[in-house]
Amino acid sequence: ALAVFAQQDAFGDAGFDGVAKALRQDVRYTGQVPRVGYRRNNLDVHAAVEGIRSRKEVRAVVMVASYRAAARFIQGVKDKRRDVAFAGVSFVESEALADELRQLAPGYAQGVIVTQVVPPIDSGSTAVSQYRELLQSYYPNERASFCSLEGYLAARVLAEGLRRAGRGLTSETLVDALESIHAYDLGIGAPIHLGRSEHQASHKVWGTVLDREGRPQALDLE
Repeated sequence: ALAVFAQQDAFGDAGFDGVAKALRQDVRYTGQVPRVGYRRNNLDVHAAVEGIRSRKEVRAVVMVASYRAAARFIQGVKDKRRDVAFAGVSFVESEALADELRQLAPGYAQGVIVTQVVPPIDSGSTAVSQYRELLQSYYPNERASFCSLEGYLAARVLAEGLRRAGRGLTSETLVDALESIHAYDLGIGAPIHLGRSEHQASHKVWGTVLDREGRPQALDLE
């Protein structure tokens, strides 16, 4: 069985609803999806850990949580149960989660899956290669990360919108220009689409799995 560990707020609710909706589409899955959680801006995950420990049928947990809370949750569950798999959404910040798990103890990171909304930072795709080159040129002391890559790609989309809007820029012309972006090749291996009823430029998801040292490795989700 699968459970969800989520913040007790609108973000956690949205994440839980997304998991529940996906499972309802799988005819092999019946029944309610167990949910455990914690209060936002709080690291007390004891009740959530006990909630998973007591459910022997739960073999995997989707985490919709901040990295510190997720790390302590993983630690608490793994200390008693090594048969549970963990997967987190990109909000958890894989690099920060890995650093936190390494500080707790070696091995906690092993096998933790984190989905990403951008390609792997060591990808050979055009946009990611350009990102690494620019990062090295302007911020040589900063390490590449999924978070800063996402910011770079978002800025590229904004720049394309500004280019299309042209002179006499207003908020209205910028919105119109951004909504005119269809099948735009940003160089990430998936086209960018925006429109009046579509404000999520990309629906592509990439997978990573942490090794024992907390290093993200590419994981094929297809």
